[in-house]
Amino acid sequence: MTSPRQTASYLMHRFSEAGLRPVTKYGQNFLIDLNLVDLLADSADIDKRDVVLEVGTGTGSLTAIIASRAAAVVTVEVDSHMHQLATETLVDATNVTMLLLDVLKNKNHFNPLVMETVREQLAAEPGRRFKLLANLPYNIATPVISNLLSTDPVPMSMTVTIQKELAERIVAVPSTKDYSALSVWMQSQCDIQIVRIMPPTVFWPRPNVESAIIHVALNEDKRRRIPDLDYFHTFVRSMFFHRRKFLRSELIGFCKGQLDKPGVDAIMQQMNLRPDARAEQLDVETMLALCAVVRQNVAESGEPTSGESRVESGEPDA
Repeated sequence: MTSPRQTASYLMHRFSEAGLRPVTKYGQNFLIDLNLVDLLADSADIDKRDVVLEVGTGTGSLTAIIASRAAAVVTVEVDSHMHQLATETLVDATNVTMLLLDVLKNKNHFNPLVMETVREQLAAEPGRRFKLLANLPYNIATPVISNLLSTDPVPMSMTVTIQKELAERIVAVPSTKDYSALSVWMQSQCDIQIVRIMPPTVFWPRPNVESAIIHVALNEDKRRRIPDLDYFHTFVRSMFFHRRKFLRSELIGFCKGQLDKPGVDAIMQQMNLRPDARAEQLDVETMLALCAVVRQNVAESGEPTSGESRVESGEPDA
């Protein structure tokens, strides 16, 4: 199947024919630079072993490219009009499963049907691999990328277009304005590369911000260092929730009911952390080590080692 070349004129014609306009609330900004579409697809290094999840089917143009390279594609679209346009584009694509739904059940969890469909495709043949490749809608990019590191299965790579600002947060280093819980969560498990920065002119309609193609490769050696991923995720989000607070205060809040203030101070001393240290100053290795010490001390105290109840649901980063 030949993929339609998604130029601005092609899109305007398709939308005009259907009597449609791009819907802002769904983050519908279509990549129209054909060289960048190819770069996005090429950067994912798709082959016939791969089951690819695409979030945001759009008109199905990128989906068709993926389908020509992959074993199977699971593509998700929330807009029924886009779903219908893509159905026409992908009518001959027998290895594409199209889902009309919201990919997210809520902020912190994927729609179970999405992952169930991915697992079914992975089980269809031995040796299949899971990857994400998508021109992600800006409004859901952070929860999609972050939550996929907590799903079953976890993708071996994620190659996506996102806001440049989000890409910079993901790769940020300590003591910078962009360093955050998301930075630590992603870098603790993955090798990350910003492939290309893109101006607004390569999209239709044009967004108000620059974008980036980013490639995130799961690093199993890094991931194995984390004995309890859920605990670490909760811990990191807690440390950054009140960004300007001292780390000691965040630890006291996280350990409330499990460790007293002298216990927290002992951990700070053990980790050679100053009383005025802040989470944004700690590199990934130090954050991993701190989490391990806290978890061990809480376990020795005989209290439950879950901080879930102490993380406020409004945390925006990871």
